Amino acid sequence: MSGVVASPELLAIARRWIDAIPNRRPNDLRNLLTEHEYLRFVGTGENENWAGPSVREGIGDFFGDIPDLIRHDETFAEAYEHNGTGWACMCHELVFAPQPDRVFQIRSTLIFTLEDGAWKIVHRHGSVPIPNMDFTGAAQTAIADLVAAAKQGFSLDQREGFASVMFTDIVNSSRLASAMGDRLWSSEVARHFKTLREIIEARGGQFVKSLGDGTMSSFPSPEQGLRAAQAILRATEASDGPAIALRIGIHTGEVIQTREDFFGTVVNKAARIAAAAGPGEIVISGDTRDLTGAVEGVVIHPPTDIPLKGFDGLHRVHRLEWRT
Repeated sequence: MSGVVASPELLAIARRWIDAIPNRRPNDLRNLLTEHEYLRFVGTGENENWAGPSVREGIGDFFGDIPDLIRHDETFAEAYEHNGTGWACMCHELVFAPQPDRVFQIRSTLIFTLEDGAWKIVHRHGSVPIPNMDFTGAAQTAIADLVAAAKQGFSLDQREGFASVMFTDIVNSSRLASAMGDRLWSSEVARHFKTLREIIEARGGQFVKSLGDGTMSSFPSPEQGLRAAQAILRATEASDGPAIALRIGIHTGEVIQTREDFFGTVVNKAARIAAAAGPGEIVISGDTRDLTGAVEGVVIHPPTDIPLKGFDGLHRVHRLEWRT
């Protein structure tokens, strides 16, 4: 097919997905999956063919049934992309702690699509040559249970609340990944996320999820979000790693929270505001500014009206001067 190219970026994301399974990072697994109804998850078992957002909610419990590993070796990996669609194929050899003398061959295929600038998994197919009960010692019913619940119209711990939502994004991440190589870039992104999580949580925020090479977090108050954004850019500027430039956007309002994720117009607008920021910039919405008092060490510039993709009209935003 004309235009199909090898994708180091998707290969790095696929490896982060695989790495999150034995290292028990359910949020990373959830955040790499699309939130849409067209999500598909196919496994080895006879009835392991699930669809929709319930897959995201059950993914941590599904993989949580897998025993601890004492060996995890990648034997094959490739990824390609074309016009906003991508795919990766990977093979691994695993040795589990309960069966140290047995090697299992695992095959995984991931299909991706670009959603608002971030790669999301829309289809996963994993297979092993034996049933899950023999493979893991468990039937792994977490996703099946959640799909059944969703079909009956059950709510998954949904609630509403007031929050300041912050998005961060690494500028030119594809270029950096290509220059550094997949493994080194993947390690650097993991270190970057760890630093951001520590800064966000130290200022009373919640690290909600990673989105490709960006993050989403929430704060009880705008001031906490501004403080975290300022600290993040300072830490990034002072880092001894590769020169990473971030853009940050913050918007405040009523959000809907389901388990550990957030939804609603506030979330979408915060993402658009972040996309409108330049490298090394913090941009906040007019609503966030109106609810923010004086913050020592932060200068809030006069307003600017800008268009935001997916929203009608112009929207008031303010740029923050944080190097004070």
